Amino acid sequence: MHDQPKYTPLRESDFFADRRSARPEVEGTVARGRLGDDELLEIGRVAGQPVDRFPFAVDRRVMARGRNQYDVFCSPCHGRTGSGDGMVVRRGYRQPPAYTIERLRNQPAGYFFDVITNGFGAMPDYRSQIPVRDRWAIVAYLRALQLAGHATLDDVPPVDRARLEGPKQ
Repeated sequence: MHDQPKYTPLRESDFFADRRSARPEVEGTVARGRLGDDELLEIGRVAGQPVDRFPFAVDRRVMARGRNQYDVFCSPCHGRTGSGDGMVVRRGYRQPPAYTIERLRNQPAGYFFDVITNGFGAMPDYRSQIPVRDRWAIVAYLRALQLAGHATLDDVPPVDRARLEGPKQ
């Protein structure tokens, strides 16, 4: 069992009449699982470039799902506010950059989707752990963290601003 015959992909073969080791797909074969034909949804790019838009509408339900998934998968390293001070970092793991730094605030949404999907630096990939739509929900929530980290009083709607400013003297 130690030495079993095998074909290296795309190498010549004496066994088959066409001399190819790779066999053509059987006619009528149907793909299983995700087809992966939506470039924006599946990889966060259009024409090879990261996009700064979402493949579906972002509403309260998406944001709630994003927060939940962020808390489960991202906050151990990135912290609950995205400042890079998660519990794993406090225990000695390498600190990731805060989402609120200018370099990351200027990245398109597709960049973050790609990093979650494929990993980057010390960050592992989460392609198999987090479904595609949940990765996009995390990116939407991450954008909210970035906005919150740089919000000013002018960003607050006038009806809510009075509540934040407190009672007038």
